[in-house]
Amino acid sequence: MQTTKYLVNQKNAEHWLSGVRHTPSPFYNERPEPDDISLLVIHCISLPRGHYRNGMIRKLFTSGVPSGIHPELDDVSDLKVSAHIVIDRKGQIEQFVPLNKRAWHAGVSQYNGRNNCNDFAIGIELEGTDDSDFCPAQYRALVALTTVIMQTYPRISLDRIVGHSTIAAGRKTDPGSGFNWSQYLALIQQPPTEV
Repeated sequence: MQTTKYLVNQKNAEHWLSGVRHTPSPFYNERPEPDDISLLVIHCISLPRGHYRNGMIRKLFTSGVPSGIHPELDDVSDLKVSAHIVIDRKGQIEQFVPLNKRAWHAGVSQYNGRNNCNDFAIGIELEGTDDSDFCPAQYRALVALTTVIMQTYPRISLDRIVGHSTIAAGRKTDPGSGFNWSQYLALIQQPPTEV
């Protein structure tokens, strides 16, 4: 498995990754226990559903989606949500929230008897839908990013990487049937090589 060189670098002191686009979101706050970063949650998103690389995710996570463009967008126009990171269909990574802060991605959630997963989780959104396949470039970026996150936050282990559907069962289905968990987890365990 090859990783892009810029992702091999560790995060800087402000918990922003190097070599990726930074688009600060206002939709985050402090974690109740800053050292308790112990879960990685994989999501998927597209706005409207199945429409890609149109800037709507960025608007949702920063300033709000304008209403009146599409009925699906009207449903989310007032939401104040964010994820730490988005990986688009071409594997481009955009960071919205410092990894040590609490992004608002999980909603009502529970993992291993603990509520409010936003308190202790990092959230990564893959551009896509919960019933379509993801692109090879997204897997490459996600694997490289996961490796950096696991090295930086050692309490995140393979068994503490879950889908949104795991922590919000019955309410969420992402990343969905198109996400290849076995491929992703196997690639994480391969030694990376730089390009």
